[in-house]
Amino acid sequence: MKHPVVILALLLAPLAVLHAVEKPNFIVINIDDLGYADIGPFGSKLNRTPNLDRMAAEGRKLTSFYAAPVCSPSRAALMTGCYPKRVLPIQGVLFPSAAVGLNPEEHTVAELLKQAGYATACIGKWHLGDQPEFLPHRRGFDYYLGTPYSNDMGTAEDGSKSSLGDPLPKQKTAKGKAGDQSIKEIGLGGAAQPPLPLVENETVIARVRQDEQQVSVQRYTEAAVKFIKENRDKPFFLYLPHNAVHFPLYPGKKFQKQSTNGTYGDWVEEVDWSVGQVLDAVRELKLEGKTIVIFTSDNGGTTRGLNTPLRGNKGSTWEGGIRVPTIAWCPGKIPAGTETDAITGMFDILPTFVKLAGGKVPTDRKIDGGDIWPLIAGEPGAKSPHEVFYYFKGFDLEAVRSGVWKLHLAKNELYNLANDPGESNNVVAANPDEVSRLKAFAASMDDDLGTKGSGPGVRPLGRVTDPQPLIGADGTIRAGFEPK
Repeated sequence: MKHPVVILALLLAPLAVLHAVEKPNFIVINIDDLGYADIGPFGSKLNRTPNLDRMAAEGRKLTSFYAAPVCSPSRAALMTGCYPKRVLPIQGVLFPSAAVGLNPEEHTVAELLKQAGYATACIGKWHLGDQPEFLPHRRGFDYYLGTPYSNDMGTAEDGSKSSLGDPLPKQKTAKGKAGDQSIKEIGLGGAAQPPLPLVENETVIARVRQDEQQVSVQRYTEAAVKFIKENRDKPFFLYLPHNAVHFPLYPGKKFQKQSTNGTYGDWVEEVDWSVGQVLDAVRELKLEGKTIVIFTSDNGGTTRGLNTPLRGNKGSTWEGGIRVPTIAWCPGKIPAGTETDAITGMFDILPTFVKLAGGKVPTDRKIDGGDIWPLIAGEPGAKSPHEVFYYFKGFDLEAVRSGVWKLHLAKNELYNLANDPGESNNVVAANPDEVSRLKAFAASMDDDLGTKGSGPGVRPLGRVTDPQPLIGADGTIRAGFEPK
């Protein structure tokens, strides 16, 4: 006769297996242009962020989490698990009516999770191409609500070139004509930009003027909570990339003039409110033990925010331009009130999520990211999957990091980021071995992505032959995107 304990174990075994293979939910909250020290958990004394404070107290800070110097490349890394240069080889960002975008042949994290049985939604700013072939609804997302690019890429008359309370600047006359050299491959800039569209799936549901700008955080938050509630009984992936806190600044009416840090602080505090709404919805549905939430920023902050103690701002490969404030949360699975300084980044999200979901990480192409769940979960002895991290700005490799050491290649400046995160004390003369080691890493990139220009490992952009804006200069909505 079997021992009672053995019998009980056999009876409970199926439950244990079920628990072990249960697919976690995933939420990524991505803020635009948020500085490293703009929230309480990363040192802000100016902005009140009680919900993020609680999230960090209940979760784990990733203090060396890397994005990219600007937004389109950063989002490409998040979606594909690759260095931006590998999958979106452009110098800066994409603009309205761009002829290029993230190649439809690239696997996105949404597509891979959808294949693993997930409901998927993108609610907010996309910025990986605004032509139909490139938009979220065709890139693995069941539902999409948001703007195809940044909230400043509209017309001056609609408020896209000025913040809340500022006078509207006069609309300038666009130079050049459609079809000439002023219509660039990466899209329309400045006064040539068409009205900013708000898109739901593949329908333009609004022209974004000042009123729409001011309700963007609330609109996105309400849609996010609705998606969570509608998919409570199945695994889901919610990608929530806010337009906030990118210029122009448009905090909601309830938050307007409520902070001690001006309009910028108002919008940071509204973002914190949004995080609270999302986490509250997860808690109310009792999903907190099976929902992994990542809060992050798409690049370093601008001069409107703070990146203390880091040096530099958005657009640079100083730490302040590319290292972003990141928190991972899943009570009971992620250790509360902890942090790790191991190298992690946007490109780690795809392999980590897909592996946890029981899906298949692509093997038909190179993926640069790695599985960082052991680090996030605080497993003893867990290490970064990255011996080296490469700092690209556009096509140029500007710096290399391995462990605590970072070498700026052009200036031959070496910094120990463990005791000098502000990159203020160049120790190149005292550490020739480290300099040689990092230069060797940099040289090895010549055979892959290239240190200048395009190397053999760079994959082609997606491309269309006749790009058209979703809303024309005269307000006409592109055919196929009209409200039904």
